[in-house]
Amino acid sequence: MGDRSSAGEEHLSSSSRFSRSDTTILAGGTVVDGGGAPRYTADVVLEGSRIAAVEPAGSFRPPGARVVDISGLTLAPGFIDVHSHSDNAPFLPDPDVSKILQGVTTDVVGNCGMSPAPRSAAHEAVLESYLERLFPPVAWEGRSWHAYWEAARGGMVTNVAPLVGQGALRLAVMGMERRPATEAERRAMRALLREALDDGAFGFSTGLIYPPGIFTDTDELIDLARELGPHVYASHIRGEGDNLTEAVAEALAIGRDAGVQVEVSHHKAGGRQNWGKTRDTLAMIDAARAGGQRVFQDVYPYTAGSTILTACLPPWSQEGGNEAMLRRLHDPDALRRLRRDLEDGLPGFDSELHNAGAGGIVLSSTKDGRYEGESLAAIAARLGVDAIDALFRILREEELSATMVVFLMDEEDVVRVLTHPYTMIGSDALPPGRGGKPHPRSFGTFPRILGHYGRERGLLTLEEAVYKMSGLPAETFHIPERGRIAPGLVADLVVLEAPAVIDRATYENPVATPLGIKSVYLAGRQVVAGGRYVGARNGTLLRPAL
Repeated sequence: MGDRSSAGEEHLSSSSRFSRSDTTILAGGTVVDGGGAPRYTADVVLEGSRIAAVEPAGSFRPPGARVVDISGLTLAPGFIDVHSHSDNAPFLPDPDVSKILQGVTTDVVGNCGMSPAPRSAAHEAVLESYLERLFPPVAWEGRSWHAYWEAARGGMVTNVAPLVGQGALRLAVMGMERRPATEAERRAMRALLREALDDGAFGFSTGLIYPPGIFTDTDELIDLARELGPHVYASHIRGEGDNLTEAVAEALAIGRDAGVQVEVSHHKAGGRQNWGKTRDTLAMIDAARAGGQRVFQDVYPYTAGSTILTACLPPWSQEGGNEAMLRRLHDPDALRRLRRDLEDGLPGFDSELHNAGAGGIVLSSTKDGRYEGESLAAIAARLGVDAIDALFRILREEELSATMVVFLMDEEDVVRVLTHPYTMIGSDALPPGRGGKPHPRSFGTFPRILGHYGRERGLLTLEEAVYKMSGLPAETFHIPERGRIAPGLVADLVVLEAPAVIDRATYENPVATPLGIKSVYLAGRQVVAGGRYVGARNGTLLRPAL
C-alpha cells in the first residue's frame, strides 16, 4: 500500500529558504499523505503551485507567509476519480462542480469505450448520434483526439487525464458494423490509437456491452492493446452478470497476451443469481497478480449502477447506429425477435432487464423529462402494457436518448471489492448537463467512501480510504506529480473534517452536495472554501508520467 515507513519525518526540511511572496502555510492539520503512511500533524508549505515542504507543526513562520490554520482538520491529496464520464464538462456553459465539491481534483475520462474523438468524415454522423444517447451535444471544431482536448483547454474545473475509447476508434474506421475488422481496418485503428497516445492519452478503454465494443472479438482487442506499452487498458468488461467470470478471464487474457496493465472498471456482480461471484473474480485477479500481471479494479460505493437505456437491447439490434435501431423498433418482425430474446435470453448477452427486473430499472433522464424518476414497472402499469413494450415505447419516443439507474448489486459484493487492496474509487457518474434525476454517485461517491464505509462502518481506515482515492490511482494511471503530499509535488489538496464528512445525495434527491469537505486547492489555488466553489476553470489537461 505504498511506503508506510514514515510518519512525516522524511519530509521535513529547512525553513531558511522560504522568502517568496506566494508562500502559504496550511498549519497544524492532520496529514494523510496518500501513500498509506500513518497520519501525523504538520505544517504543509505551499509556494505557488507546489508543495515546498512539510514541517513540524508551528516550527517556523517565514516573513510574509500566509498562514491558514487547519488544526483539527485533515489534509489529504486531491482525490482522483479513476472512472469518470465528464468528457463534456469543459464545454458546459456553467462549471460542473459535482466533483470538485467532493474533493476530486483529477478526473480520468474517456471510459467504457466512449470518447468524443477521434472521428472520421465517413462515420462522424454515426459517432455523434451514438454519443447523444449519453452526452449532451458538444460543439467543437476538428476530428482528432488531440483537437478535442485542445478545444477543451480553459474549460476544466478539475484536472483531466483522458483515455481514448475503443468504441470511438472502431466507429471512426468501420462505423457501427457488426463483424470482425479486416487487417487494413485494424491497421487504421492502431494508427489512430498510436496518434492519441502520442498526443497524451493515458491509455484506452473498452465498453464491451455497448456497440461497437460488443461487436469486437478478443483477438482484435489484443491487437490494439499491444500498442499500449506502459499505458493502461481500462475495460468495462463483456459481462457483469451471468457472464462475469468469463468476462474477467477475457480481460486478464488481453492483458497477458498484449503485455499490458489491466484495470477492470466498476467491478461488480449484477443480478441476484450472480451475487457472490466477486469471490471468484477477485481470486482470479489475485492469481493473475501472483503470476506477474499488473491488474487493478475500481468500484463505486452503491448497489445501483446507471447507464444508457439502450443497454437493455441485444447486440444484433444495435448494428448500424441510431437510425437502424429506430427502424427496428418500428418493425413488427424485429420487435417480435427482440421480445423473444429479452424473454428467453441470448447466449453471450448480459441483459440489464434480466439482471435488475422491470422494478429495478428507474429512468433517470430523457429528452423532455417524461418518465424521470419512474421505474420501468411503474411506467408499464401506467401505460397498460408489459415492461418490454414499455421499454420499446420509451426508446421510440425518446429516440434512444434515455438513461437509467439500475438496482442490481448486493452490498456484500460491493464491500468485498471495495476492501480489496488493489481497488480504486471511481464515480462512474454519467456526463453532467443532462439534467433529470442522476445517480447520487455524481455528488456523493468520495465523501461516502470516507464517511459511510470508512468512519461509520469501519471497513477502511482513513489512510486506506485516502490511498485508494489518491496515491494508488496516481501510481496506476501514471498521473504526474499528484496523489501524495510530499515536497516538490503539485499542491492539489483537500481539507476535510474527518468526523463529519458524509454524502447527502440520495436516489430521491441526487443533486445534494456533501458535508465535511472544507477546502480544495488546485495547483496551490483555493477553489473550494467553506464547502463552496470559489474558483475559476483552472484545471489542467494532464499527460501521463511514463
